[in-house]
Amino acid sequence: MYVSETTIRVRYAETDRMGYVYYGNYTQYFEVGRVEALRQLGTSYKEMEDSGVMLPVYTCNLKYLKPAFYDDLLIIKTTIPELPTAKINFEYEIFNEKNELLNRGSTTLVFIDIHSKKPCPAPASFMEKIKKFF
Repeated sequence: MYVSETTIRVRYAETDRMGYVYYGNYTQYFEVGRVEALRQLGTSYKEMEDSGVMLPVYTCNLKYLKPAFYDDLLIIKTTIPELPTAKINFEYEIFNEKNELLNRGSTTLVFIDIHSKKPCPAPASFMEKIKKFF
């Protein structure tokens, strides 16, 4: 299992009239978590795309437990629970500075060959970097 953490501060534009983070913004926070998780592994979406592989989202699930508010510092815990194949699963937990769990969710992304637009195995260079965590 691979686990990564990153932080993000809630911007005013991400809140609704009630002062809560608008629910749709959590998917963007998940994206920040997975992009940073890959970066911390020593790779990036850009590297994968430059090598001919893209990673579209296949599924996304969320559960809202407590609201986040403007200027909160959020901790995004991102987990890759199993070794990727032609798809990769990410699990997320978002905490506030009081370590209260605000949101949890998951996404599944599929490795797609840019030219054929068909699923393909995870890139070998990526697999070398992640295998040591499993």
